[in-house]
This record gives sequence, structure tokens and C-alpha cells, in this order.
Amino acid sequence: MSQSTATGTPPSTPPSGLKSRIDSYFEITRRGSNFATEVRGGIVTFVTMAYIVILNPIILSGHADIEGYALGFPQVAAVTALTAGVMTILFGVIARLPFGFAAGLGINSFLAVSVVGQVTWAEAMGLVVINGLIIVLLAATGLRRLIFEAVPIQLKLAITVGIGLFIAFIGLVNAGFVTSTGVASPPVGLGTNGSVATIPTMVFVITLVITGVLVARKVKGALLIGLVGSTIIAVIVEAIFKLGPQFSDAGFNPGGWSLSVPELTGSLVSLPDLSLIGDVSFGSFERIGALAALMLVFTLVFTNFFDAMGTMTGLSNEAKLADKDGNFPRLKSALVVEGIGAVAGGFTSSSSNTVFIESGAGIGEGARTGFANIVTGLMFLVAMFFTPLTSIVPTEVASAALVIVGAMMMTQIKDIDFSEFSVLLPVFLTIAVMPLTYSIANGIGAGFVAWVLIRSLSGKAKGISPLLWIVAAGFLLFFVRGPIEAMLGL
Repeated sequence: MSQSTATGTPPSTPPSGLKSRIDSYFEITRRGSNFATEVRGGIVTFVTMAYIVILNPIILSGHADIEGYALGFPQVAAVTALTAGVMTILFGVIARLPFGFAAGLGINSFLAVSVVGQVTWAEAMGLVVINGLIIVLLAATGLRRLIFEAVPIQLKLAITVGIGLFIAFIGLVNAGFVTSTGVASPPVGLGTNGSVATIPTMVFVITLVITGVLVARKVKGALLIGLVGSTIIAVIVEAIFKLGPQFSDAGFNPGGWSLSVPELTGSLVSLPDLSLIGDVSFGSFERIGALAALMLVFTLVFTNFFDAMGTMTGLSNEAKLADKDGNFPRLKSALVVEGIGAVAGGFTSSSSNTVFIESGAGIGEGARTGFANIVTGLMFLVAMFFTPLTSIVPTEVASAALVIVGAMMMTQIKDIDFSEFSVLLPVFLTIAVMPLTYSIANGIGAGFVAWVLIRSLSGKAKGISPLLWIVAAGFLLFFVRGPIEAMLGL
């Protein structure tokens, strides 16, 4: 999507003086953007990502480790915002791309559910740091880039489309429009008992329609207008109906807001508690043994590595910054900084920080450069002091933006040549497995393995990079790690 398409106006003429130097460094005018568009895009990215300041503490603080210790909610919220802000700015300055950073949802859930039952939280974060150091090493030596470039363009485009479908599915689920049925078939359904039955879900539908119409009419700032306007509607709705949250000490409220309630209560400002910074230990190798610890690191590296690769591929294609082979500017720098995000997340106990697919919302608003990241990052740093204000945007409203962006990213499918079935099947599996397993890495792995097997057995093995063979073999090991761990008694 070009800047003129996203905003409805052509890019401004290059600025002069300090603005000229900033413009030149971030290549704002060169990429067909302008300062106003970058600021607006940065704000939209923050608004769609801000939920992580609330959700990450819910996930991490809700599980006690092997010694019975649980992380504090306020402390996790503070380091979540801090790390997201610092890493988003760092990525914007070094890689100069509009990709926001925050705690990755796949890894934080893995830590909370699977890791801390075996080790302490400090030891779990030590494993995250090791994972990040390995990723930095792979990126710094160029191996990560070689793997990235070995991926065929058809699979890179499929990753973009799959991520579009994935984030749209996330939006639909988070809004309560699609829900689990609790039975084997069908596993998911529409709303409650097949219908949209709650007011928050109706707010999602209204937001989706309003924002969709604004985007269709090419209104400048469509996503931001939709988010802000619908948040105001949500605040009014909550003031009238007093819906409250779905989950509280009083029990489950099916008609409540899924995560954040659109209301302001108590003080808007508080000093962040950063006491978790540096609370890291590498004692897991002694506690559970080197082999078991290495298996956990292996899982973290695979998830982190390919989730980030897929997300950056999708976002760069959406921003029209990728070349004909799917590579984007400053690829090596981007991969190194992404690894640093994992190290930083472990060091601050906020979990591995990585590129967020919600950045597509800011890109959809016209962001094309790292300057948008400066705006997003600064807002995260401010959010450390304004957590109640950050949480005022309900998930149902933010989810509508994800569905809109997912639809935008689906357009990449038109550039894939489906004339060969040996291309069609791996591409289809890449796209389908991502939302159906709720994992970018799983979709990439299914696509890689299928590409190697189907193409080679169809007489096209010569066109497959040796690195892709190695990565596909690694994914096979990744997919069957459960039985391997059970066989080894881990």
C-alpha cells in the first residue's frame, strides 16, 4: 500500500534543517511518507499493541514457579512497557523500519505454562537470555540472513498471507466474535451459541464497520479515527450498562469486556516498579540437567527465530519495502536487534521481546520508517506511568483494527503463482496452519517441510537450497520434540 493510498494525500516535499537530517536518516520522503503520517502510524501501532502492558502481566504473574514464587502484576506491567519502549526505539533507530517490539505472546505463554513448573522464574528468564544470545550470534554471523534468503519467494508471500489470516483470527477471537465451543466438532463457533450475544462484541462489529468504511473511502487516519472514536463509544457504553470485566473475583461474567474495561478508575499516574530488572539466574542447567535445559532453549530459539522471521517478512511486504525476493532494507541489523530483544526481555523478566504483528496497523495507516517506532516507543515509556489510561482501549476495539489489517495483508496472495501443485500445497499449509494452530512458527515449519518433501519428490530437488533442507529437518525435530522428551525421560 503506498502512502498516498493509506492517507489519501501525496507525500509532502522534503523538509529542511534538522527535519531534513531526520528525514534523510529515516528515508521518510524517499519511502513516500511524511512526518505527520509517521507520527499517526506510530500512534496507531501503540494503540493496537498497548494491550500487552496488561495481558503480559496477566500471563506471567498468574503462574507460580517450582518454588512457589509468582511475579508481581505491577512489576511485570512496568518492565513490559519499559522493554517494549526501549526495544521499539532501538529497532527504529538501527533498522529504520516501522516494526514495534513487545513481549511475544507465544513465548510468554510457554514460559508460564511449561517452563516454570520445572525451574524458578529467574532461571526461566536466564533461558530466555541464552535463547536471545544464540539468535544474536546467528544474526551477527550472517547465518540467520542466509536462512532468511534461502526461503523461496512463494513461501515468503505465503507467510505474509498466513500472518494476515492469523492476526484477523486473533482479532475475531479476542473480540468474542469467534469462540471455542468446548466440543470436538465444531471446535469453534460464532459468538455465544451461534450468535453475537454480548454488547462488547457488538462494539467490535460497530468498530469494524466504521473503520472499514473509513478505509474504503480512503479517509486520512482511518484506523486511528476508528480506534479513538470507538473507544469513546465503549466508554459511554460501559458508563451506561456497567458491564465490567469477564473475569473477576466475583466469577465469570460472559457479557463483560474480555480484557480491559473502558473506564478510568483511581489515579491515572503511578511510579513504575522496576525491581524485576536483572532478576536472572542460569541455575536451570543444574536444577533440571543440561539436556533438559537445552531442550527448553531449543524450543525457545525455534519459536523466537521463525516467529520473528515470519512477522518481519509479512510486515515488510505489507509496507512495500521488500524486494522481488522478499528481502527488506537493513535485514542483518533488523535480525541482530530482534535477538537483542530476547536478551533484553529475559534480563527485565518481561519475557522475550520480538517484532509484533500488530505493527501492521501502523503500516496500514501509512508508517514506512523507523521514525514511527520512535513515536510508538516513547508512548510505551510514558505508559509506564499511565497504566490505567493505557488500558482504557478495550480489546474488542483494538481487535477490529487487527481484522482490517489482516484483510490488507491477504492481498499478497495475488502475487503467488499457483500453477504448480508442488507450490500450491506448501503455500496452502503455511497459510492454513498459522491460524489453526495459533502459531506463526508452526505455519512456517509446515510450509518448509512440505516444500522440501513435495518439491524434491516431484523431481525439483535441485532448486531447493541446502539450508532449507537443514531447517526443514530442524522443524521435523521441533514438531516431534514431545515424544523425544518423553523417550529421554525429560
